[in-house]
Amino acid sequence: MKKIAFIFPGQGSQMVGMGLELYKNHVKAKEVFDAVDEALNQKLSKIIFYGDEEELKLTSNTQPALMVVSIALVRVLENELGKKLTDFTEIVLGHSLGEYTSLCSIDSIDISSAAKLLRIRGSSMQNSVNNIETRMVAVIGLQLEIIEELLSKFTKEKDFLCEVANDNCPGQIILSGLKRSVDNFSEVLTSSGARSIIDLQVSAPFHCSLMKPAARVMSKALEDVNIKKPKIKFINNVSAEFIDEPYEIKKKLIEQVYNRVRWRESIIKVSKSKIDKIIEIGSGKVLTGLNKRMKIEQDFSNITTFGDIENFIKSNGENL
Repeated sequence: MKKIAFIFPGQGSQMVGMGLELYKNHVKAKEVFDAVDEALNQKLSKIIFYGDEEELKLTSNTQPALMVVSIALVRVLENELGKKLTDFTEIVLGHSLGEYTSLCSIDSIDISSAAKLLRIRGSSMQNSVNNIETRMVAVIGLQLEIIEELLSKFTKEKDFLCEVANDNCPGQIILSGLKRSVDNFSEVLTSSGARSIIDLQVSAPFHCSLMKPAARVMSKALEDVNIKKPKIKFINNVSAEFIDEPYEIKKKLIEQVYNRVRWRESIIKVSKSKIDKIIEIGSGKVLTGLNKRMKIEQDFSNITTFGDIENFIKSNGENL
């Protein structure tokens, strides 16, 4: 039996038209998109399939949109195999909003709740920084330890707010915070050897302390949501550790809004868990690219289309 981990993408992987092929050709996928449209009382599927790119990039749309595409792929895969994901998977985890997707994929959160939570999450993140100039950047070519050491020299400065938002992989760190602080610190990084500083076109500075108002909103939103104990191993973003108690999962989902996404550590955790394959499932292959940069020992690939599902089953079906 092959030991498999499924990973689910976060913001930045979206594209207009994602999931349309599945929706048109597979009833299980259509059921997923229809369920999310009903939960949100909005034709989000139309925005995903045919909408304006700027409309899809709105955080309140992007987050449930990426989730629904991944779950549609999961349900079609399950249907083709005649098995639930939990029957042939060892570990699930997701990058930022992908954490909700990973929990939904194993039925710890139902899809309607996941869609509503991600809509609230996206809106509250945006609303946390209304009328505040903010920025997120990707720092390429400097290791985390160097960035943290340089940051430590600025943390006591008045009105300075620039924090590590994502530790994605060695040499790719995301910073988030107030625009002036991020701009000034970016100059320091460039003079300290950063290969490039890439501006991220996002509507809010995710995973930094400016998001604490959004965390309070999510705390309220999660109060009445039923989260079931995962049937398989689940790694959270905040600690990059396995957790399974529903109250602890809720706690980490709240903390995740304003804390660093420890993705590099999470993938290391997976790779040390005697996993044979790491499969990204959803739009794009951003996480697969990070796995390539990390040079992990396990086989890794991505599933974005029905053709990818067929290839996955052809390659692994007898060993699942």
